[in-house]
Amino acid sequence: MAAKKIYLMGALRNPEVPKLANEIRELGFEVFDDWFTPGPEADTFLFEYEKGRGRNYLEALEGFAANHIFAFDLEHLDSADIGLLLMPAGRSCHLEIGYLAGQGKPTYVLLDEEPSRIDIMYKLLTKVFLDKADLLTELCGNGN
Repeated sequence: MAAKKIYLMGALRNPEVPKLANEIRELGFEVFDDWFTPGPEADTFLFEYEKGRGRNYLEALEGFAANHIFAFDLEHLDSADIGLLLMPAGRSCHLEIGYLAGQGKPTYVLLDEEPSRIDIMYKLLTKVFLDKADLLTELCGNGN
């Protein structure tokens, strides 16, 4: 049986993404975190490039690069068995985890600290974690 595939999402500027991905791989999962490879400034560089071409935000979203990146990420979202959001993360990541939750796939968030306010809608996800060890234990129980 093939390893379950986890789509790991987080911020491009979060150096913990590849570290967590490697820990999860050691448990026998396939982890998609290749979106991290362009580096921490990828989104900024893309938008600056588009602005330099005279395009605004909406036009940039319709550009070849944006469409290519979207199709790449969507292919891997659709093929994932499990979604994992590593905080801190931005709006796109929250859309991705919501997309997977809406498909009924197991979805988790690992918070980087105890929040100062409550985000009720995390209840849409399978489970919220403050401790990485607890998350890894949960993933092992989710089968592989």
